[in-house]
Parts: sequence; C-alpha cells; structure tokens
Amino acid sequence: MIAFESLEKGQSIGSKTIEVNRADLVRYAGASGDFNPIHWNERFATEVELPNVIAHGMFTMGSAVDVVTAWIGDPGAIIDYQTRFTKPVIIEDPVGTNPSDHQGTSILVEGKIGALDDTARTARVDLTVSVEGTKVLVKSQAVVQL
Repeated sequence: MIAFESLEKGQSIGSKTIEVNRADLVRYAGASGDFNPIHWNERFATEVELPNVIAHGMFTMGSAVDVVTAWIGDPGAIIDYQTRFTKPVIIEDPVGTNPSDHQGTSILVEGKIGALDDTARTARVDLTVSVEGTKVLVKSQAVVQL
C-alpha cells in the first residue's frame, strides 16, 4: 500500500497504453450485455452518422481506472470514480487476416495526484485519457482511501 505521507500534488502515478480492437469490443459486449451495433457493425455505425465503430464508453472508463488500481494495489481503496465522456473512441477495421494486423486503437491513460485531504487521508487521482492526443474522457477522477 502507498503511504499517504509520500504523496505530493502533481506527482505522477504512472501511465498505461490500452490497445483496443473490435474483438475486444465483442468480448465486452458479451460480458456487459451491451450489444448495440455501433460497437461492432461498421455499416450501422456510419448509417447513424458515426465515423466508424466506437468503443463502449464504460469499456473506456473501466480500462482507464486500471492505472489507479495498479498503482494503489487494492481496488477496494478506490472510493469514488467519475468522468465525462467527450469523444468516442473509434476502432478501425482490421487491416488483414493476420491477428497481428488487428492492433486497433491505442488509448493513453496518465495519472497524477490532483488533491490530497490530510484529514480524510484520501488522494484524488486525475486521469488524462486520450487517443492520438485528443482527450476522450475529461474530469476523470478517482479518489483513493489511504
């Protein structure tokens, strides 16, 4: 467990690149029960004026908080997590039939200590979640109890 006294506002907690492809979205649809065709059918997605298939918002949100979980070492220490969805995560069609061609889209997640509460012994972690430099989540914050 991280010692509260060792933390400083602005301190990095680490980063992670999440590779997402269409197969990941199909697996997530099965696990979540969200079979909306915008997450797996390109024709349907473009017919409803999306640029292409998009990742589930909750998939993106859930994947992003893994940076905090890995840093703190205890998922139960996260007592609050919230975000706003700003841009869809577009998942392009695979290039070829070789599985190595199905790399998909890279989501970069970076975490920093945004605030510390000495009395409650909590730290707010601010996450920057982006694809190719464009933020896809904003005000993405997790509060951890130390």
